[in-house]
Amino acid sequence: MPDNFRFIFFDVGNTLLFANRARILAPLHHRNISPTEEHLLRLECEVKRVFDGILEHGGKPDHGFWDMFYAQLFRDLQLDDEILRQEVIANTRSSANWDQIRPGTREALQRIGQNFRTAVISNSDGKIKDILSRCAIADCFLTITDSGIVGKEKPHPLIFETALQSVGACAEDSLYVGDVYSVDYLGSTRAGMQAVLFDSAGAYREKGLPRVESLHELEQRLR
Repeated sequence: MPDNFRFIFFDVGNTLLFANRARILAPLHHRNISPTEEHLLRLECEVKRVFDGILEHGGKPDHGFWDMFYAQLFRDLQLDDEILRQEVIANTRSSANWDQIRPGTREALQRIGQNFRTAVISNSDGKIKDILSRCAIADCFLTITDSGIVGKEKPHPLIFETALQSVGACAEDSLYVGDVYSVDYLGSTRAGMQAVLFDSAGAYREKGLPRVESLHELEQRLR
């Protein structure tokens, strides 16, 4: 676990808030197609590894993570409907559909906030603050940096620099917690920050990097 930091910056999706599957997958459910949670988690791990492999070696994926994710899901389901796939992708990219919060999240953030200054850095649509407010955790953070407002997405260094400046932090005094190796871990460490993966899906268990699978585990490691 990294050490000697005073600031902790959090990702949002798959870190603090999780996908509202019912709303995101509604176009599939309306056709009586219901991929299992096990299938979706397994696919998340597989696509993260492929996506990471492209970005880690300097490549640029032809499409974003969710485009790759649903391309594979539709292949798995033997669905050939590009309009339907694009509808599900659009649902996933809407911050309004990431409103599932795990029990104890606010309390854990409040405890962490007693010892560290906390903030958010999220690739989103300019509205992530609204969702954090609706989920009653926006006030746990000093600032909320949203790529939809900054104009650059992680792993671009500008979004990390913007967030650091917003709280008066130095990169070397800061820890970033996020769920995608190539975007969150590499993006933040290349910006000079320390990092830990929030790996609730278990995609990086064999990678040998600092990782946690829950906020409770992060709290324990911080102690």
